[in-house]
Amino acid sequence: MHIFKQKLKIKTFGIIFLSTLITACGNSTSEQSNSSKSTHGAPVEVEVVKGPHGGRLLTSDNFVLELAIFETGVPPEFRAWASLNDKVLKPADVKLNIKLTRLSNNKGGKVDNIKFKPHGDALRGDSVIYEPHSFVVTINAEHNKTQYTWQYDNFEGRTKIETAVAKALEIETEIAGPVVLQETIDVFGKITTNTENVSQLKARFAGVIKSVNVSIGDMVRKGQTLATVESNESLNQYFIKAPISGVITLRNANPGEQTDDQVIFVITDTSTVWVDLSIFPADINRVKTGAPVNIVLANESLIAKGKITFINVTAQANQSVTARVVVDNKNGQFLPGSFIKAKIKVAEHAVPLAVKRSGLQAFRDFTVVYAQVGEEYEVRMLELGRQDDEWIEVLGGLLAGTSYVSENSYVIKADIEKSGASHDH
Repeated sequence: MHIFKQKLKIKTFGIIFLSTLITACGNSTSEQSNSSKSTHGAPVEVEVVKGPHGGRLLTSDNFVLELAIFETGVPPEFRAWASLNDKVLKPADVKLNIKLTRLSNNKGGKVDNIKFKPHGDALRGDSVIYEPHSFVVTINAEHNKTQYTWQYDNFEGRTKIETAVAKALEIETEIAGPVVLQETIDVFGKITTNTENVSQLKARFAGVIKSVNVSIGDMVRKGQTLATVESNESLNQYFIKAPISGVITLRNANPGEQTDDQVIFVITDTSTVWVDLSIFPADINRVKTGAPVNIVLANESLIAKGKITFINVTAQANQSVTARVVVDNKNGQFLPGSFIKAKIKVAEHAVPLAVKRSGLQAFRDFTVVYAQVGEEYEVRMLELGRQDDEWIEVLGGLLAGTSYVSENSYVIKADIEKSGASHDH
């Protein structure tokens, strides 16, 4: 095995961030390198010298340690190989300890302490290297009573953004914690006239219509005179007045005509309308009277809230059952005949940990949020569970109480991608 010298390559796309790689010789060796570290758009990329097993080569005088994250058929773990003067050392002759210092609110960071034992021709770490693989790596090796120490940064999915800049970019954060998820089902329906607010008017006595004061589409108030009729028997005139306020939706009366026994006027009170929702067999038993409903017009231009007031006991031809919501329509925006879509709440689920869906981003093959520690932001790979329109349950990958980016997280993602952060094994 040959001893390699580590190379440092710095790429600058905006603000220059300085990265150092220090190698000291002797009985105590320290190596430092900032890999994939950014201060709001200041990328740094370090070219890592690789060994025959694909791991990072660390050298001190004639002592060489190759360190790799091994994950073939097992969860990610460290494997290491050592040599001295180009001669491979037996794993049992080398003592090795690695500390991984992760980004954390804890003073000094969260430290994973990894011990090693011989495993075939390698030294094998006793801990899983969980995601993200982003940490300061401190290595302590011993061979023949000689100590070797290295330290380097292995950052991925991490960036730094000053508080003032984050505020200007409208980056918002939340504290991850318990949430009550609202389980809903999606349904479709139609706005119809509230027939309980419709009045059909006939003449009290048969007679001749002498005058008509309203037309179809006119708004009328309760007690307003609509027409004057002359009784055929008494020849006295009387008035037909509006029993409710509303809109004239039918006028079947003209001066000189006989009233007969027909409906002369229909007044419709449009201050409320019905929303009839089609509930299909699979969901019928889950929908209850009083259940909250969010209603949206088919073109998503108008939103309303209400509760189920009635569930029909008869199925329609398509086997759906009609559930009804009464919706306030004082502004006249909900027109009978319009199609709608709605979400009906059918259950609640209290979960111990959830994040806002608005904070989710894709990172490699993971769904992530970005944890915030001071002015630094770093990916947290999530294992997800149930969800509703606003929240999603977190089953793993994030600790309760973590501050994470809930709004405009795409800014963090873009900054990290610009930094060229890599997943270095």
